Amino acid sequence: MSRFFGEIRQVAYLVPDIEAAMHHWASVLGVGPWYYNPRVPIRNYTYRGERYEPHNSVALANAGGLQIELLQTRNDVPSMYRDFLRAGLQGVQHVAYWTEDFDADLRRAEEAGFKVCMGGEVGERGRFVYFEEKPAGNAFPGTVVELSEVAGPKGKLFRLIREASQGWDGRDPVRPFPDLDTL
Repeated sequence: MSRFFGEIRQVAYLVPDIEAAMHHWASVLGVGPWYYNPRVPIRNYTYRGERYEPHNSVALANAGGLQIELLQTRNDVPSMYRDFLRAGLQGVQHVAYWTEDFDADLRRAEEAGFKVCMGGEVGERGRFVYFEEKPAGNAFPGTVVELSEVAGPKGKLFRLIREASQGWDGRDPVRPFPDLDTL
């Protein structure tokens, strides 16, 4: 348990082939079903204060209470994902904490020395930020912390994904993301 944010709710892997990764996690590890979005609708995305238009594919599933995110970048805009890959790293790129009080938790993180590097929004009340390494450095190069707001439709989506994983029988291992506006 983090004294700043509570439980780690998500572990995210950058993958070169998201379809193969979903298949591996579902058939070899028994994790699923996967909710897949070939183009995440990110708004107001910034990296180091500059705006860009990222194209990322994402797949989400739960392993118990922990959400697993598979992420594949589809363009070369500046991002912490691109930094991770260019550094020759692979595997876990970030861990995420979820919050329904984004402003207060962001303020607390910044007061503790965390600095925002990139961020954006996915749906209403679905802001997210990724932090630079803390001033003391990072024992796990490339692995960063995300703070993700789940007060709106994104939180409902995450609940749907968690509930779908409970008792999952292996059928229908890849499913489309529902429209966030309908949740």
